Amino acid sequence: MRGVTRIVTRHPIRTSSGETVGAIGQVMFKGPEQLQALSNELTKLKSEVAFYRRELCGLKNRSYGLDQLVGDSPAIQRLKQQIVKVAPLDIPVLLTGESGTGKELAAHAIHRLSPRRDATMVTVNAAALPATLVESELFGYEAGAFTGAERKGRKGKIEQADSGSLFFDEVGDMPWDVQVKLLRVLQDGSFQRVGGAELRSSSFRLISASNRNFEAMIADGTFRLDLFYRIGAVTIRLPSLRERLEDIPLLAELALKQFANRHGLRPKRLSDDALEFLKNQRWPGNVRQLMHTVERAAIFTEAEAIHAADFGLIELEASEMVLDAPLDNLGDKEKPETTTDLKESTRVNNAVGQLEERLIRQAMTRYHGNKKRVATELGISRSYLYKRLSQMGFDQGAAG
Repeated sequence: MRGVTRIVTRHPIRTSSGETVGAIGQVMFKGPEQLQALSNELTKLKSEVAFYRRELCGLKNRSYGLDQLVGDSPAIQRLKQQIVKVAPLDIPVLLTGESGTGKELAAHAIHRLSPRRDATMVTVNAAALPATLVESELFGYEAGAFTGAERKGRKGKIEQADSGSLFFDEVGDMPWDVQVKLLRVLQDGSFQRVGGAELRSSSFRLISASNRNFEAMIADGTFRLDLFYRIGAVTIRLPSLRERLEDIPLLAELALKQFANRHGLRPKRLSDDALEFLKNQRWPGNVRQLMHTVERAAIFTEAEAIHAADFGLIELEASEMVLDAPLDNLGDKEKPETTTDLKESTRVNNAVGQLEERLIRQAMTRYHGNKKRVATELGISRSYLYKRLSQMGFDQGAAG
């Protein structure tokens, strides 16, 4: 049209007998460039719709997080029932239990089943809050509040959790001065940013978690009683792995599937003797330790099936963890007993040492003496690798 390319539509006008007597023309795009831009935008929107469909499907399949608490034992069933009952109530919840029992998974399940599920759950690690920056981390700060502050200021964790949930992990390790500042917010829901005069408010649902003994801490004055009442309106205790040994096959299978998916491998399986071995361990690190142990066995085992003997290198590590664990964290049945059979202990240690040496030799050959890659694959420090190589008579001048 007048020397310019246009994108147009033409609709013929026909009589009842089918004779074409005219046409209606309409310019849709002033040039091919506009058509290309529309095509690009359409492709982008299709990709975004596909992404949100996958996310929605994932949310539905997760059943709002309850299925992340794997297990069919009576202990885990009671836990799920407690979560379902308390989640719809807009009250603070305190999750207690040993380290590695899945308190963060329970917190996510409570949030996803609550009326605040469409908002964000903000996580704060109370033990990692530096005393000098706690106010700016929790309450945020105004522009120019201190040297190094962002020019536009920044929202704190409490403000970010408005209309959603605030998950305070390791709340039992919170310093005393931080406890005082948090208590003030929980009492009236108001706060001020650092360097600001405006009184702000945030409506959030508080979920806390800790593996500490609050009765003892309150008694010795390291945790405020009034704060405990604020955070523990409802207390849910997560069972240790020792209380739900029947869930070990499901948890171990999940660990193998997740490991295989991450690395693009075929999932390995656990033999009956391997499962029996796992059920007979003390597991001071609970589910987290079990998952780590099964994954390490999957790395070291060449066969498709994992047997009890394949946990030889892990057995010593697990035993050391039991000896290092505080005795008050274990039940009477789980307290380590003194070993009187010195020959048996020596035999086990020798077997572990031989297996460790074989794995190191295989890895050194596979990575042509690259110690950094060997240490990474075996999950050990380079200093320990150097020590073992020296004991094995390896040339320390090999690749690092």
